[in-house]
Formats: sequence, C-alpha cells, structure tokens
Amino acid sequence: MAQSSLAEARALLLSPLGPVARAGSNRDAVRVSFEFFPPKTDEAEANLWKAIRRLEPLNPAFVSVTYGAGGSTRERTHRTVQRIIAETSLRPAAHLTCVEASRDEVDEVIEGYKAIGVDHIVALRGDPPNSGGTGGAGIGGVYQPRADGYANATELTAAISRIGGFDVTVGAYPEKHPESPSIDHDIEVLKAKVDAGATRAVSQFFFDIDAFLRFRDRVRAAGVTIPLIPGVMPVSNFAGLTRMCGACGASIPDWLKAHFDGLDDDPETRKLLAASVAAETCARLQEEGFSDFHFYTLNRADLVYAICRVLGVREQKATA
Repeated sequence: MAQSSLAEARALLLSPLGPVARAGSNRDAVRVSFEFFPPKTDEAEANLWKAIRRLEPLNPAFVSVTYGAGGSTRERTHRTVQRIIAETSLRPAAHLTCVEASRDEVDEVIEGYKAIGVDHIVALRGDPPNSGGTGGAGIGGVYQPRADGYANATELTAAISRIGGFDVTVGAYPEKHPESPSIDHDIEVLKAKVDAGATRAVSQFFFDIDAFLRFRDRVRAAGVTIPLIPGVMPVSNFAGLTRMCGACGASIPDWLKAHFDGLDDDPETRKLLAASVAAETCARLQEEGFSDFHFYTLNRADLVYAICRVLGVREQKATA
C-alpha cells in the first residue's frame, strides 16, 4: 500500500467524525440516478411529477421508469418516459422485461423507445406473474419463459444490443437472487449479460454493506469491469420493507429492526431514521470508492434529496 493510502486510512481511523460528517468534506464528484414507477391515478401522477421536479435540478446521470410484468404498465411507462423527454432536461432509462411477451412484442417496444428518443434501457427478466387464484408468485416464484419469448435478461440484453443505439443497464443481486442456487451462479449470469452488451449493473437494494462489498470483490475477481452501482432505497414503512425484502432476498439486520421497533404510529420518526440509515450507507460506500448511487425513490423526493445533499450533490443552476 502506498504511503498516501496508509496516511488516508490512518486519518480515517483516527477521525472523530462519522462517515456522514466526513462526506461533507468529500470533494470527489458524485453521480446519482433515480428510479420512478408509472402512476395509476391522477393523484399519483401529481405526486410523481412533484418528485421529478424536486430532483431534476440535481442533474442525475439518468432516471429510470419501471415496467410491469407482461407489459402490464407498457402504455403508462411509455407515456411517462415520453413526457420526461418532452418536459424535462432529464435522460430517461426505460425499463423493459420479457415476462409473458413474445420476442416480436418485446422488439416492438424496443423500437418504440428508439423512435421517441430513448437511448438507455434497463433490461430485466421480470417477476413471474401471479399464479391463478393464489395472489402470489412475483419474484422468487416459479418462472416459465414463453416458447416464443426471450428466456431471460441475457437474451433480452442481446436483443437490445442487436437493435442497437442503447446503453443497457442490468440488475445484480448482492445477497443472491431468490431463484439462484448461489452467488457464483449470479456472477456467471452477470458475466453473460456483459458479453451480451450490458454497459452497467445496478444492484438490488440492501442494508448489509459488508455483503455488498464482498459481492463487489467477487464480481471484480471474476473479471467483470462494467460499473457496479449500489441501489439504495430509503424506506420509512418497515412493514412494507419486510414484505419487499422477503420477496427479493435482501436481509434485514437486527439493528435495523431495533431502530423501527415501536414506531408503527410515528411516521415522522420513521422518515428521519430512513434518511439516516440510507445516508450512512451511501457515505460509507463513498469511502469505499463508490461515486455512483441509484435511488429507488418510490416516487417520493424528500428523503432522497436530503441524502444527495449529504453526498455533496447540489442543484445545478440553469444556464441561459
């Protein structure tokens, strides 16, 4: 280790400040991106655009808009992406899945995105659809690809690359995809996506920072060099978080459970805790060398905006 690195490590260990406070003096450039989902109602549409307008001045690298399984939000996703292009300075990344869709149907969506000026797609296999009458399935359920469809996100990435003209972001699971036999298998899948044309990977949200860093190390050791961007979700609804973690395989540390214990009827304190946990996660990852962060906003801007401030991200004044 170089002398300068040793000196930096020693200063870090001896610092009386925590990672959030130290982040305030970090002058390294930080890039952020935000995920939104297409609204179902007029009220939800108003809330979405309030969040977009609040976060737009932070000049994110991109904003992504989710896409329901089997194209269940196809029109709403397309409409939201089109409006972002027309009415904002943001660069939208449109999500795309291949669940319950033929190859021709998916290719049509890709061409449609291209026609309206989208140059970035988030390629995901998608969650298994609900099975009849159970109300279940979803991620972690049984997935059966259509005979005439793309089998997985690797094939979908290859199709997007074949059509051409897109950056392609793919997903990564630092604590193992619920349907995967192992982390090693997940890394092999990620390598295949890179070979198919993926240009960056965004992780599923997580709270175990050490698990994410171990995953980063294993990904790099496997020869994967595309950017690996941590996905961060500041969630103040702990019951909802528990459901999401159960579905996607993210672990909930005991300390996080303790923070939220007894706060079911105290939403303001839950929001403060959510911002604190997410800010510390980001600040620590920043000290580990990460400069890109992807926020799952849940169409709310307040907590994400505050965390971006901690990371040194400031509003960019419009130039004439």
